[in-house]
Formats: sequence, C-alpha cells, structure tokens
Amino acid sequence: MISGVMEESGVTLGLMNGIFHPLVGGSAVGLTLVTVILSNLVSNVPAVLLLKPVVTALSGPRAGWLTLAAASTLAGNFTLVGSVANLIVAEGASHRKIEPKFWEYTRAGMVITLLTLAIAVGWIRLFIWK
Repeated sequence: MISGVMEESGVTLGLMNGIFHPLVGGSAVGLTLVTVILSNLVSNVPAVLLLKPVVTALSGPRAGWLTLAAASTLAGNFTLVGSVANLIVAEGASHRKIEPKFWEYTRAGMVITLLTLAIAVGWIRLFIWK
C-alpha cells in the first residue's frame, strides 16, 4: 500500500512532526480539528493512516485513538467527499435521478458534523483524555 511506503520512507513521520503534531499539540480539540481537515481533504481512512504516528506519540494514546476514531468517522459527514460511503450513496441516488449538490450537502453536513463532534469529543475530553 502507498501508506506503507510513505511510512517506511519517513514521509509520514516528516509530515506529522513538521505540520500535524504541532497543530494537535497533545489535545483532543487539536487532534479533532486536524482529523476533520484531513478527512475532508483525503477522506477519513487515509487521514487515520496519516495520523497514526501522531496518536502513537501522544502521552495518552488510548484517548488519542478514541478521539481519532470518533473524529474521523463523524468528519466524514461534513462534505460529500469526506467519506467513500457518502459517494456510494450519492452514486446510488444519481441512478434515481436525484443529484445531491456539493454545497447543499455541505450545509447540512456541517451542522450535523459540528454538533456530533462537540458531543463526542466533549465526552472523550471530559471522561477519558488526561
């Protein structure tokens, strides 16, 4: 896989140390923001693979993994391209002559994503993140 090649060559570690690790800053909110951005740029599964070195380097990796799991899953709802599942549903809808528009989807997805992320990450931050 390309993620394995990137990890073995040090590209992933360089990205994490140079860009994402400072943005995360060891916090649930930082990790969530980076995850949401990456999930909507490259989709949620590649985002998780890219953030693996950041999470394993945290002082509380268990809380980091839970935050990453919640944030990447929920971030996939933000835009139509945030998750492959969204694209599959949109493709199925197009066969029925229903064409979801990117910005129309994003308006609804943004509200749903922000509310569910606030609840999930707030809960993780309150009860698990130390």
